[in-house]
Amino acid sequence: MELIAFLIDFILHVDKHLEVFVQTYGAWVYALLFLIIFVETGLVVMPFLPGDSLLFVVGALAGAGFMSFPLVVALLFVAAVLGDQLNYSIGRYFGPKVFQWENSRFFNRAAFDAAHDFYERYGGFTIIAARFMPFLRTFAPFVGGVAAMNRAKFTLYNVVGAALWVCGIVTIGYLFGNIPLVKDHMEKVIWAMILIPGLIVLFGAWKARRKAATA
Repeated sequence: MELIAFLIDFILHVDKHLEVFVQTYGAWVYALLFLIIFVETGLVVMPFLPGDSLLFVVGALAGAGFMSFPLVVALLFVAAVLGDQLNYSIGRYFGPKVFQWENSRFFNRAAFDAAHDFYERYGGFTIIAARFMPFLRTFAPFVGGVAAMNRAKFTLYNVVGAALWVCGIVTIGYLFGNIPLVKDHMEKVIWAMILIPGLIVLFGAWKARRKAATA
């Protein structure tokens, strides 16, 4: 319970925790940030880590002089790319092992083929868009691997998505994170970055479920 409480507090007050960490451990903050982004994007069991809000706060701290903007962008870009590649590889490895039968209690070949076709057609957009969606950014590369999406195509969109996600949000934080109005209401900004994308994901899931129910 204490660990859960700490994680919730870290997510909601990531700005304060990171600032204290920088002041206490200095350059080790880069290793911590690399690990958080890599784990969130690379391990399908860690979808709750603070991706978007963390990047925004990192940009704000870089803008305040606590970190090097070019270094943190480069490191987190690499972490995001490697994380998705790991996640994809895990899905690619376990997919055939779990779904080794033509049809079974746990697997339907037609559904698998449909998922494969979907990722071949629209997987690129899915991989890029999922970067900005909590939970989805953790599961999208894994599902892409399970669905046997072409690795070269996945890698291309993985790199593009990581660049847009990391460079975009860190830069926004760098430019706007130290504006007094934003800085004084950082907790509300973090809540907004968690809730708004989350509500979009839930609405999309509800709409897809409703459409499937009426089909």
